[in-house]
Amino acid sequence: MTITPTLDPAVAVSGFRMAFGTRAVIEDLSFEVGRGETFGFLGSNGSGKTTTIRALLGIYQATAGTLHINGKPFRPEEGRTLGYLPEERGLYKKDPVIDVMTYFGELKGLSRKAARSWSLDFLERVNLADKAKTRLDKLSGGQQQKVQLGVTIMSRPGLLILDEPTKGFDPVNRRLLMDIIAEQKRDGATVIMVTHQMDEVEHLCDRILLLKDGKAEAYGTIAEVQDQYGTRTATVVYTGTLPDDPAYTPLMIRPTGVPGESYAHLALADSIDSAGLLRHLVSLGVPVNSFTTSKTSLEDIFLSVYGTSQTLEGAL
Repeated sequence: MTITPTLDPAVAVSGFRMAFGTRAVIEDLSFEVGRGETFGFLGSNGSGKTTTIRALLGIYQATAGTLHINGKPFRPEEGRTLGYLPEERGLYKKDPVIDVMTYFGELKGLSRKAARSWSLDFLERVNLADKAKTRLDKLSGGQQQKVQLGVTIMSRPGLLILDEPTKGFDPVNRRLLMDIIAEQKRDGATVIMVTHQMDEVEHLCDRILLLKDGKAEAYGTIAEVQDQYGTRTATVVYTGTLPDDPAYTPLMIRPTGVPGESYAHLALADSIDSAGLLRHLVSLGVPVNSFTTSKTSLEDIFLSVYGTSQTLEGAL
């Protein structure tokens, strides 16, 4: 897939191939992440997302190609400039929260006083102020996730790589963390998000890459990816019943509240366009009260790329 070069990108991956023995996991993958943008890195389980991130961070040695951060291969000693939130969390769980956060703040170059002060402010922000002296393993999974995010962003790194940052959160806490991530971008950080939450992608991301079987299936802005897949959905308000027909697949049908009237969201078959679908519904004798089309949602695109048997879940 052709990429449009970015001037001085924060991340540049070119011709990346990763094989384990005779099995190739990634084949000729190329993409860039511009400075200051939020980039959605998407794919089904086993598509190669985490493998790519680990190679980018030097955890894996690429079989071929280049993976650069700020124009060169990443080195561990430059870790203060990068915040990485892995899917597998790793903090000292038998120590008090404030001690753990302060310790990691010192590792990132903060003074003990500054790290402790920042940590207390963050815990207040995420409604964990009363847990500062509680052992980490006594917190819920979601609370531990908040602490991990705090450790990740504490040193204000220029690049954040967040693997399922809101996994397991309720809507209120998801919104809180999304707001925090958005703040990092406003402060100038480049953010790479691995997530299966399509609403997060649509709300936060400037561009996305959909990875399938180690190859880029779709790449660009959300609008560009939607244009690539065309207008493949329609919303119909009709009276009576909607017959089964190969021209469309009902994604949702519900009553409107008007007696005998229903609302349906339809996915179009490849053989028909939106104008053709309207004519077809009329030919079937469906009383159409209103008909509108919309760009294909990211979730519908995901399901189109990976199939309905795939789940919108994490990174492998």
